[in-house]
Amino acid sequence: MPNSEIKQAIRKHRLYQYEVATEAGISEYTLCVWLRHELEPERKQRVMEAIERLSDRRAEP
Repeated sequence: MPNSEIKQAIRKHRLYQYEVATEAGISEYTLCVWLRHELEPERKQRVMEAIERLSDRRAEP
């Protein structure tokens, strides 16, 4: 499955795709299209960093 690592990270941190997209500076539609096929390294890094930032914010007391 394309981008399974990203999809698993979104589920693991209980995030929504629209939250990740907003944090990455793209639209929810764009993220959905990106996730259909394996991402280029730059895009993958951009999305994973957005997931990390969101999960860090949720972990703060």
